[in-house]
Amino acid sequence: MIKSVFSFTTCLLLTLGTLTLMQVPDHGGCVLFIGDSITDGGWGRSGGSMAPSEERNQKDPNHIYGHGYMEMCAAHFQSAYPKRDFRFFNRGISGNTLSDLAQRWEKDALALHPDVVSILVGTNDADSYLNTHTTEPFDYRKWKEEYRLLLHTLRQQNPNVIIVLGTPFVAKAGRIGLRDDYAKRESIVAQLAITVKQLAQEESAICIPFDELFSDLQKEAIRPDYWIWDGIHPTTAGHRRMADLWIRLTENVLTKN
Repeated sequence: MIKSVFSFTTCLLLTLGTLTLMQVPDHGGCVLFIGDSITDGGWGRSGGSMAPSEERNQKDPNHIYGHGYMEMCAAHFQSAYPKRDFRFFNRGISGNTLSDLAQRWEKDALALHPDVVSILVGTNDADSYLNTHTTEPFDYRKWKEEYRLLLHTLRQQNPNVIIVLGTPFVAKAGRIGLRDDYAKRESIVAQLAITVKQLAQEESAICIPFDELFSDLQKEAIRPDYWIWDGIHPTTAGHRRMADLWIRLTENVLTKN
């Protein structure tokens, strides 16, 4: 596995460095979570399908967030700061790669005019690459530039937007851990995590090192699938730890005013 050159301390320092640069409106602002199935959590009564946002129920308050770390983050801020009237949106869609996010960026990101955008993507890019059985190396440079372009469109629309980048992760557990190509997958995801950390530094974004979180948790897990049940998707306990970390690294920024 490629070792990240960025430590949790580095990500924390990057986060602290953004405090003087970023602030959400006094009313709390619009907070968007976008990504793949880890963020999706079956929001909008999707039943775990890859249904696009416009086909999902966006009016039922009991199901608009799905079930996972995104819901836990929204619950924390909306319950702890009711006078701020935070508005949260889940736009994770199961199976999405970075390119899939790019294709729906206008309607699922820019159209919401978000004040805060949290992105978690990468695991499906590794999966898609491995399933092609190509001998060509993964194009990390292209992936980084495509990701950077999405961030720039956010800043063009709103120069004060707060960008939160979560690093992708994987675990040797469940069906993924049993695959012959697991070592290759682990290597790709690790490099994508490094790329996300680089982008966070270069683009003055908040870094959420989920990869380091789960690496540490897996070392002390009572069984391989305790935190991540199939090698990709966190259990409820895993989502709780993701939410705790997200909240800890963003709360000062989101509630600064």
